[in-house]
Amino acid sequence: MTATELPPLREVIARHGLSASKALGQNFLLDGQLLTRIAAVPGDLADAEVLEVGPGPGGLTRALLAAGAKVFAIERDRRCIPPLAELAAAYPGKLAVIEGDALEIDAPALFADRPHIVANLPYNVGTALLVRWLSAEWQPWWQSLTLMFQREVADRIVAAPGNDAYGRLSVLAQWRSSARIAITVHRSAFTPPPKVMSAVVHIVPIEPPAGVQFAMLERVTAAAFGQRRKMLRQSLKGVPGAIDALAAAGIDPSRRAETLSVSEFVSVARALT
Repeated sequence: MTATELPPLREVIARHGLSASKALGQNFLLDGQLLTRIAAVPGDLADAEVLEVGPGPGGLTRALLAAGAKVFAIERDRRCIPPLAELAAAYPGKLAVIEGDALEIDAPALFADRPHIVANLPYNVGTALLVRWLSAEWQPWWQSLTLMFQREVADRIVAAPGNDAYGRLSVLAQWRSSARIAITVHRSAFTPPPKVMSAVVHIVPIEPPAGVQFAMLERVTAAAFGQRRKMLRQSLKGVPGAIDALAAAGIDPSRRAETLSVSEFVSVARALT
């Protein structure tokens, strides 16, 4: 079977008896036009390497391959391996399928160069994978992230100070990368439809501020937003030196976490680092 002879995705799912696993956080995306739009978000993928996590029956994988990418797909659901193998046969040398858990696989070791990561992430591991990718050494081992999240999580990633969605994830995503919502996706686009709306977030690394460790920024934001309604003098008192760091950064300790800009959090973490 060649790429032009591939049957419709719904037919593949029916033939292999597939159904989305709630335990694995699966929701299959079958809209070909939407999948093509998602694959276009990172830019020109001709001959580019792409990491896809949780391809399921291969809807987004098809769009990435059609865009000219060489795809490394990590899938833990053994039921999806046969349809992915059919897709690999239709695109010789362009799709490598790795069976396993993306949280346990050493993904950077798969690539000689920096890949794009494009994925309709399983909702139950999406945030954990994002934090792992953001915590990489900078410049990171990836070129860009194009990731599907629940709309609530996407809003948190791109939120500005003062917004109810602004929190730890906003700071960790924005202090050394540019994050935007590229596409909003209605729940009806999925099979089965999830209870929530979704959005595709595009993240591109930028030059990081000097003298700041990710681990320290993560610690400060976790403490500050863990008690977000309290003043910083209360929420950060468990972080040794934090009150002095606030003073060094010129930040009033009676302020609350949601009022601090990303650069102010960076200043506090730098003082502690």
